[in-house]
Amino acid sequence: MPSPRGFGIAVSVDESVIAPTAQRAEALGYTSFWTNNSPGTDGLQVLRVAGNATSAMNLGVGVIPVLKHPADDVVQRAGKGTDRELPLDRLLLGIGTSGKGALQAARENVETLRQELGCKVYLAALGPKMCRLAGEVADGVLFNWLTPEYAQKSADIVREGAASAGRPVPRIMTYVRVSLREDGLEKLKKEAARYEAIPQYAAHFERMGVGGVDASIAANDAAEIQERLKAWDGVLDEIVVRSITPNDSKDELIELVEAAAPK
Repeated sequence: MPSPRGFGIAVSVDESVIAPTAQRAEALGYTSFWTNNSPGTDGLQVLRVAGNATSAMNLGVGVIPVLKHPADDVVQRAGKGTDRELPLDRLLLGIGTSGKGALQAARENVETLRQELGCKVYLAALGPKMCRLAGEVADGVLFNWLTPEYAQKSADIVREGAASAGRPVPRIMTYVRVSLREDGLEKLKKEAARYEAIPQYAAHFERMGVGGVDASIAANDAAEIQERLKAWDGVLDEIVVRSITPNDSKDELIELVEAAAPK
């Protein structure tokens, strides 16, 4: 059975393309709309625009680094109790942390943000320890740069964590980077190289035995995208088609939203 699909865009896109892309995604049956939160950006503002343009899709940010953005900062940015409040019933608040004390920081922030905002809190997980913790405490887990085969192994660890804590298994999702044609592949190669230079991701790729491009979908047309996405059917609860387009223009993003749309 096909897994539900979300659609993800880069936080750096021009604000004018957010609403039409989100609206088209919702009309085509995507169940969530995501963006990232790279340094110096505000993924929650992208979701605010997308939320105002849609009515039902979940809105996800993947992910806010909580060591740089403490819980009170995230709550303020979410606008709770103000006229800027995000639709918290639709918010999938992805957080991440790494380095010394990462597991404890993740555990504390999941609980604090859930209490403060009342939204679902997702935990980014690469290694086995964070996967297990996600199963123990989070509402959802967001994987990144995975093959379907390795995703199953990571998901099993999440399930083990949930079982050990005596709680339901959180919703398990992943970004799947998707590009179209040669110009899209060139953009994908650059993004993969950037992640491969980050130590924790370098270790992650080594564990899988593949590089970033091999953990993505670089296709020539919509039919190839749909065929290769079938490998993810039934693997996780939902996959997020993370768009990789040359210029992140409206036309490019709409083309990809349509090419990868759930059938």
